[in-house]
Amino acid sequence: MSGRYLGQSVARTRVSSFATPRNVRRTSLGSSSLLRAAYSSRPPFVTSTRSESKSTNQTLRTSAVNPSLANQQLPVRQASTSAQQWQAPQIGDRPVAVLGGGVLGRRIATTWVAAGFNTILVDLSEAQRNAASHYLEHNLDHYNKQWSQVTGGKSDPGSYKVVPDLESAVSNAWLVIEALPEKLELKIDMMGQLDRLAPHDCIIGSNSSSYKSRFMLDKVDPSRRHRILNSHYYMPPDNQTVELMTCGETQKDVLDFLNAKMEQAGMQPAVARKESTGFIFNRLWAAIKRETLMILAEGVSEPKEIDRLFLTMFKNNPAGPCAMMDAVGLDTVSNIEYNYIHERHIDATSRDYVQRNFVDQGKLGAKSGKGGLYPPGATTKSSSDEKGHHDNLAAPRLYFLDIGLGGNVDLQHLSTSGKVMTASADGSHVREIVSGQAAPDGIDVSIEAGKIFWTNMGATPAGNNGSVMSANLDGSNVQPVISIGDIHTPKQIKIDHKANKLYICDREGLRVHRCDFDGSNHEVIVQTGNADDPDDGTDQTKWCVGIAVDHDQGKFYWTQKGPSKAGKGRIFRANIDMASGESPDKRSDIELLFDKLPEPIDLEIEEGKLYWTDRGEYPLGNTLNCADVSGSGKPDGKFKTLARHFHEAIGLKIDHLNQHVYMTDLGGTVYRMNLDGSERKKVYETENAYSGIGLAYLH
Repeated sequence: MSGRYLGQSVARTRVSSFATPRNVRRTSLGSSSLLRAAYSSRPPFVTSTRSESKSTNQTLRTSAVNPSLANQQLPVRQASTSAQQWQAPQIGDRPVAVLGGGVLGRRIATTWVAAGFNTILVDLSEAQRNAASHYLEHNLDHYNKQWSQVTGGKSDPGSYKVVPDLESAVSNAWLVIEALPEKLELKIDMMGQLDRLAPHDCIIGSNSSSYKSRFMLDKVDPSRRHRILNSHYYMPPDNQTVELMTCGETQKDVLDFLNAKMEQAGMQPAVARKESTGFIFNRLWAAIKRETLMILAEGVSEPKEIDRLFLTMFKNNPAGPCAMMDAVGLDTVSNIEYNYIHERHIDATSRDYVQRNFVDQGKLGAKSGKGGLYPPGATTKSSSDEKGHHDNLAAPRLYFLDIGLGGNVDLQHLSTSGKVMTASADGSHVREIVSGQAAPDGIDVSIEAGKIFWTNMGATPAGNNGSVMSANLDGSNVQPVISIGDIHTPKQIKIDHKANKLYICDREGLRVHRCDFDGSNHEVIVQTGNADDPDDGTDQTKWCVGIAVDHDQGKFYWTQKGPSKAGKGRIFRANIDMASGESPDKRSDIELLFDKLPEPIDLEIEEGKLYWTDRGEYPLGNTLNCADVSGSGKPDGKFKTLARHFHEAIGLKIDHLNQHVYMTDLGGTVYRMNLDGSERKKVYETENAYSGIGLAYLH
């Protein structure tokens, strides 16, 4: 299918396989075992691995690689006086291979693709591959435009693949970039694997920010070592700096060659003149971090004050040291500081402080959901806010629905004017990824499955012509999950991620449905009346609209909204597992939690707190509300209104990682606020009408 980006059609076609040269050294050892071991030790923000047999290569996009760029022969210096004679790798259509699809790995890959180089990204985790593929899809054009601005050149992006298999990725690579977690033994094992699997002329760079590449060579044949080096990337695309450093045996010609290639690719390489733990800038940065942590450990100041002083003194810096450490991750800060302490025998006070007070308590910064030096969500910025290089790294990607009732709607095509939209958390990079939908209302996202799911109410609400749909994260492969006629007017949809189940409220159908991701095992679990009975069908107190699932507590919740702005809305709860012998219309476990509400719509549950939107009359309507439902007994019926004055409030989603609430309304606005309703911001605003919203952590 074709997606649309800023009004332009972006075709996705299949990437041809890269050829394997005859001079690749092979081994009988499995190529995936060490990579699996590496990813089993990921930091907490990286999803755990899954068997590579559960996924196939994900081939997303191709365009001809720029021959003038990729094949241009650089001026090669006189060969070094090493036992190995330097010969530059012949690039042609050979790929760059990036090992690791995390926050930095996917950015490294996108940088090379944008500059016209074929690239393969490897990750065993299906969720990481899905997220990395999505990142490339949504950011490649931006990187390519930036490359053109920096270099003055024009080129189509290279082709890319995101795969689970190490051997297929590196077997024909001219450059391999290792971007695994900062675990030395893992890097040693991986370098041994690469020595056996990569072509003899391949250059191998480690993205390690703290380990010298000389420490990774235990299992590398001496004949290979002159092509191995550190190549430490910062944070593309905002910071294109890459620091190169010898492993102690790297030929200078290799450094010169790669330095020039990186300049052609729009990067800003810098070469350390000799081996140096921390390279160049990171040594300076380490001193700043260390003294900052010492100031905090001694109780001299606090993060906001330190950062304010830093930004006053260094006016062009986008963030202070505390905010930058939070964004990178305090566990990473601690690990790097440990390496410095071990090598230089320096005082451990700063490292002990951050390890004891933050890392050991799970407060890893922006990626942990528990905050760090700053509270959760502090690095998430809106497009109108001043942003630094590391802001929004832990922010979600937004998926939201344009119901098709906006100011510019074509009335002749009203029944198919709905759209699935996606955007960055700050409201930028907005894209329509699915069009032609019949009044879409609810949406949710599964990164593990690589799918978005949404409901269509149908061309006419009374016509029993609703449906539930799915698509890949990029909007391709649109498929019905529940076909037209099998569900009446589906509203909010919610994923039980632990059970891989979909829960859907059916308004005029007077039901709550549940099914698998492919639509199988479809069942009705609540029925509030007979939709074929005119009296029941028009009784809006029986209309089911919002849905939330608490898998750990074995409960699900739903709203029955009542007539518009009539004050007859209710919220119910029941067990996920229906008692034996009972039926959807006769359940003994249904609890009425809240009643006499203006018009409750969508639901969310987070840490024992139930949140809901209400589109009823002021002062209780058009609000965001919250109640404590964590106890074992029935709640006392009390709730708190967190925010008011929306324009027909509908969609609701909790960002648990950053402790934010995202909302949409029919007035055409996407909002973000803290969990207590404070600091409300308009993330995106148009004249359209927005219904459901979902989130995905893809950065």
